[in-house]
Amino acid sequence: MPADSTIAPEVPILPATPTVDLNDKAYYIHRELSQLQFNNRVLEQALDERTPLLERLKFLLIFSSNMDEFFEIRVAGLKGQLVYGHEIIGPDGITPKQALVEISEIAHRQIARQYTILNERLLPELDQHGIRIVRRESWSVAQKRWVQRYFRQEVAPMMTPIGLDPTHPFPLLVNKSLNFIVELEGVDAFGRDSGLAILPAPRVLPRIIRLPADVCEGGENHVLLSSIIHAHAEELFPGMEVRGCYQFRLTRNADLTLDPEEMDDLARALRGELSSRRFGDAVRLEVADNCPKPLTNYLLKQFSLTEAELYEVNGPVNLTRLFGIISRSESPQLQYPPFAPAIPKAVKKAEDLFQVISRQDVLLLHPYESFAPVVDLVRQAAKDPQVLTIEQTLYRTGANSEIVDALVEAARAGKEVITVVELRARFDEESNLGLATRLQQAGAVVIYGVVDVKTHAKLMLIQRREGDKLARYAHLGTGNYHSGNARLYTDYSLLTSDSALCEDVHKLFSQLTGMGKLLKMKKLLHAPFTLKKSLLEMIAHEQAHAEAGKPAQIIIKVNALTDAKMIRALYKASSAGVKIDLLVRGTCCLRPGIPSISQNVSVRSIVGRFLEHSRVYWFANDGDERMYLASADFMERNLDRRIETSFPIEDRKLRQRIRKELDLYLTDNTTAWQLLEDGNYSRLLPVDGQAPHDVQQQLLEKYCGVSGTTTMR
Repeated sequence: MPADSTIAPEVPILPATPTVDLNDKAYYIHRELSQLQFNNRVLEQALDERTPLLERLKFLLIFSSNMDEFFEIRVAGLKGQLVYGHEIIGPDGITPKQALVEISEIAHRQIARQYTILNERLLPELDQHGIRIVRRESWSVAQKRWVQRYFRQEVAPMMTPIGLDPTHPFPLLVNKSLNFIVELEGVDAFGRDSGLAILPAPRVLPRIIRLPADVCEGGENHVLLSSIIHAHAEELFPGMEVRGCYQFRLTRNADLTLDPEEMDDLARALRGELSSRRFGDAVRLEVADNCPKPLTNYLLKQFSLTEAELYEVNGPVNLTRLFGIISRSESPQLQYPPFAPAIPKAVKKAEDLFQVISRQDVLLLHPYESFAPVVDLVRQAAKDPQVLTIEQTLYRTGANSEIVDALVEAARAGKEVITVVELRARFDEESNLGLATRLQQAGAVVIYGVVDVKTHAKLMLIQRREGDKLARYAHLGTGNYHSGNARLYTDYSLLTSDSALCEDVHKLFSQLTGMGKLLKMKKLLHAPFTLKKSLLEMIAHEQAHAEAGKPAQIIIKVNALTDAKMIRALYKASSAGVKIDLLVRGTCCLRPGIPSISQNVSVRSIVGRFLEHSRVYWFANDGDERMYLASADFMERNLDRRIETSFPIEDRKLRQRIRKELDLYLTDNTTAWQLLEDGNYSRLLPVDGQAPHDVQQQLLEKYCGVSGTTTMR
């Protein structure tokens, strides 16, 4: 080697950084199992003694309602995959069969715990406050007489006993209806002695009945319809001996199946499907826990169900009907204190909302701020002779909607009213068919959206002649046009006259009502076209900032996070050092806390007085923050198979306001739950002398002036 040759110093060879497979099933939580975790968080609220007593009962009943829908839709879907041999295995790698086994184990534990909480905690505590469900064995002589009269006058005339014999096969029972299987002894007038009968409880009768004050010793006293029928079942089988009477309830598949290739009229097809929902395939059998084993086996056989699908319960099989106790209660001290939603100064005394919105964007946070300005805007538009057109999407609006009333008035006044009514909003199909018919009869143009793609966006556009120009005003929201939900759900509303944003809304309505190629938007992100792509790009930009050594942060608030592509993008960003705070109320399939994968991700769920429904996307973006409000969750159905919108908040003050509100969510240590790496949730509580922070209570105080809730145990 020549003397003047330069010898390069030896560089140590470092081991290559192992490539992480982000498709590893260990990094994902099964969707249905995560949903059961959410239901459990709701059930836990029934034990929280900081919550008023009747509200605790309400949480227990909401758990029942959630579980009903879980079986009707999610469990039914998994069972259907097995029946039709079309198994779908998600990124978690769990097969439908495995999932059903785990669901059965968890659901049995949760439902048994629910009845324990009801019987051992809530009912005794309610009794202490004079609110009682009076059981048969406790009826006084006067109460027995009253119940007997009620049975003979109100119940018996509506009952149709069905004896089981070769000419009376097992009846087709309606989904979630209350029924009784009755053991009989003796021979009837026709010589039949099958020994069994079915008693369907009339659906028109209340399931819980208030006893009159003159047969009680004070308080609010109720009896269950099931108890009344039990006590007098023998009167329905004259001359026969009733040896046993046991309540049961069947849950059926309630999802609707519409084949777009065989459907030329969505409304007509949907009307046909609605009747079949009541008689879908059986998925769950609930029976009284004192029902003899031979009878439960007989019922299981009739419904082609297995032992794993049997739920033996210590109490009424139809708990959701106990909502009547809450709605008719005369004990306001056992409920959340009422509050009056605030109305922002900008619109509080405004006679002309168009004038206000033309000057500034108006942001509303429901239910802390009133939904009334949104309704008032439509009402004003209906009466204003300068308004030419109103276009609006309707997903869930309610049967008696003030919004629909105003649209009907506008159509009758000769304005061009165009509504995109989503008929397939689950469990609101019948209501939406009714309001669509009402709008059509008033002269409005009703569009049912795009076949096989639900219209979930929340949009309204008003076009108004102002001098020699056409002015546009829009409402964009994260929630539905439902005044009732606006008092119970947290959602944002934006009222704006921003010309570019209004033009984008107009283009989207044109796409929904007409046909044509994709129109380019300036500000609006919309699924299934640009929303998901844009979100992935914004996450990637945040990742690039972190890789460049810059501060990087993402805050996402949604109802659910299940989309695998979004989860992988968040994992990559976390691995690069991006701080990611996720506020996910319900189902979350991302697994936080995995070293080198999601160690920078935190996931919180807020479960409180109001249902958290708003969707917010915030990106630090190297100091030039981006903030979007949206109708879409991070789910495949929202991002790939629905019409969804996400709109930017460009006003600096409004961005700062929302950002501060997000911080309140991130510091909540009272109603927040932290998702752990193993898929379980841990309740966050004040530690080391921390003051309690309840985000919903803080927002009530900020906007409505409501102080801390009164707690009754």
